[in-house]
Amino acid sequence: MDILLDTHVFLWWDARSPRLGEAARRVIAAPANRIYVSAASIWEIAIKRRLGKLAFTGSPLAAIRTNSFVEVPASGDDCEAAGDMDWAHADPFDRLIIAQARGRGMTLVTADSAMQGFLGVAVIAGG
Repeated sequence: MDILLDTHVFLWWDARSPRLGEAARRVIAAPANRIYVSAASIWEIAIKRRLGKLAFTGSPLAAIRTNSFVEVPASGDDCEAAGDMDWAHADPFDRLIIAQARGRGMTLVTADSAMQGFLGVAVIAGG
């Protein structure tokens, strides 16, 4: 199964946080699953760290690779789909992550209830 991690789920996994639920932990650890992290998450982490809203140290891209995850680049198709979504949620990071999950048929792992209810995207609760 192709699994796309929401930004906070990636951060929780990387920090070995107890906030990450057991079901999500099992899915991420399952050898048969391919785990992906969006370029939107890298962007989000970098911005929030620069603004002092996140204490992540090091390179998010290096952490993705260290965890043997795969980066999902943001294509023009992804960006257009994110902008065209009929969804009141305005967060550009979340919109791009949803567009990537939907466009690639990936299962999203998130604790964000606004993202869990998006039609056309399979979700595993992350918290």
